[in-house]
Amino acid sequence: MIKAYFGIKFYEDHSNREEIESITAMLQGAGIQTVCMAGDVEKWGTVKLLLQELMQRTFEEIERSDMVILEMSEKGVGLGIEAGYAVARRKPLIVLIKEGCKISGTMEGIADEIIYYDKPENIVLNSVC
Repeated sequence: MIKAYFGIKFYEDHSNREEIESITAMLQGAGIQTVCMAGDVEKWGTVKLLLQELMQRTFEEIERSDMVILEMSEKGVGLGIEAGYAVARRKPLIVLIKEGCKISGTMEGIADEIIYYDKPENIVLNSVC
């Protein structure tokens, strides 16, 4: 099974938990085991890491992964750091983005693949598997 680090804009109230779970379920159905910091590491707020610990653990998880998949419909500094680290470590970078959202030219330039979608269940993975 392919292992992927999955990153998405983080909210302390976990208001996008359903979206995260939908996307990770779809990826798992496609044969991709994911690790997401909010759910898998911080256990939806039951584990609190200091920011330095969080970033260190993020880099470790990216290192252990075969690829990095980032949902970039909403911008976030952390997502940019994760994307840059993935590229620096020569990990394939797949960007998911909702139809109608804009992706930066920089992200477009470093992504190996950009997948536009309307709903998580309609994401079509092209070259990933």
